[in-house]
Amino acid sequence: MPFVGTTCGRLEGVQHEKHQSYMGIPFAAPPVGPLRFKAPQPPAAWSGVRKADTPGLASRQAGHPIPGFAASGPQDEDCLYLNVFTPSADGGGRPVLFWIHGGGFTHGAGSEELYNGGPLAERGDVVVVTINYRLGALGYLWLGAHLPEAGLTANAGQLDQIAALEWVRDNIATFGGDPGNVTIFGESAGAAAVGTLLAMPGAKGLFHKAVLQSGTGRAGDRESGQRIADMLLAELGLDRARTAELLTISADRIIEAQSAVAAKAGREGGPLFGPIRDGVTLLDRPIDAVRAGEAAGIPVLVGTNRDEVKLFAATTRRDELDDEQLIRAVDATLGKPGPEKARAVVEVYRRSRTEKGLPDTNLDIVDAVGSDARFRVGATRLALAQQPHQPDTYAYLFTYASPARHGALGSCHALEMPFVFGTLSAPTQDRFAGSGPGVERLSHQMMDAWLSFAKTGRPAHEGIGRWDAYTEPARPTMVFDLESRQQADPFGEERRAVEAYV
Repeated sequence: MPFVGTTCGRLEGVQHEKHQSYMGIPFAAPPVGPLRFKAPQPPAAWSGVRKADTPGLASRQAGHPIPGFAASGPQDEDCLYLNVFTPSADGGGRPVLFWIHGGGFTHGAGSEELYNGGPLAERGDVVVVTINYRLGALGYLWLGAHLPEAGLTANAGQLDQIAALEWVRDNIATFGGDPGNVTIFGESAGAAAVGTLLAMPGAKGLFHKAVLQSGTGRAGDRESGQRIADMLLAELGLDRARTAELLTISADRIIEAQSAVAAKAGREGGPLFGPIRDGVTLLDRPIDAVRAGEAAGIPVLVGTNRDEVKLFAATTRRDELDDEQLIRAVDATLGKPGPEKARAVVEVYRRSRTEKGLPDTNLDIVDAVGSDARFRVGATRLALAQQPHQPDTYAYLFTYASPARHGALGSCHALEMPFVFGTLSAPTQDRFAGSGPGVERLSHQMMDAWLSFAKTGRPAHEGIGRWDAYTEPARPTMVFDLESRQQADPFGEERRAVEAYV
């Protein structure tokens, strides 16, 4: 068995055929008891050798209707653990890929089989790190207006990520990694976390490149944080005078209340929990910070999937929309610019999808508009915001369609992950991502692009050909599909139709 030393003690990992894994490594003290809602504290040292063959517990979370969205393993407030996958713990100075899982800032875990870092470590001779962080109310509740003297933080989940990056800085060399070449990457809320880290002063110098898959960055203000805290208190039957009881009541009650207020907020529109601009750990909206040069010098790779929202739509029964219902739905998606403008947007999408031979029912149109409004426009804006501060800024669009449900999911949210990680053999991925030589080739193309970016700051490689930096007016974009190639502003007519409204 392989052994490695860390700043807290020795670990015994697992030797696989072509890589080693070290699972369930504590990177911070358990955030329980008096540490609930507080910034992460250093982990305790241990004596002897700690076995690192089992993932740590996932962050506390509720169930979820989308398969694979919630963590599949046991959960606890004591959740601050990470996993390392390396070709060899030999001091080889390899590039490090640091994964932040998605799940809406309320669900997920870094130890899911989908995120097994072994295939990437083997294919690219890199070190892969996957982490847990506090989620939901336990990770992102702001109580600064309720308990200003209690030493609590608005962004415990983000600070957990920073603590894990500090652990990488201090320890990864002994696992064969280079602490001076760390690429953070994430999907969905994980990508939003990456975008937020680009703006956080406490993260500066801890990573050197960033990949954002189907997300950019979002952060509410203190007023919204205060409102969310009031909603949670009300659900628990507490008034402001009893806020301190949040520090001692059971995590079960907090998660139950969180689910209730999130359901109410979802009906009103938008996610509830996530980073807060508290004026201490996060000062500005991530996109504004990037535009101002806060992430200057950091190469960025950002992209989305063509049919993002079809994954979420699949969890609800939907009847086909008539034409007037379509106009009302698009109008609402775009912030209600009015039916005539919504109708013009629909006409653009209908024409574009028909010309490209893509599904163009009214449901398909509303999904396409929602995918661009919620995901793609933000990605292209981030790329253009970063490009003046770092020419090595690249964009992609994933258009391969899932074979699941007879193709009804299209190129939906989360579909690219087994391709990036090379985990097409993970549970259910044969149905979700498909199989066969073309699928394997696409996975290798994406793995090699992410690996090239981690090594050089540029994602192009022989398997996909030319990939230019993202600049106006050409907007070169790598389109990943069974036949991948660079295109100039793919689906640009659709993008232009919605970006004025979002």
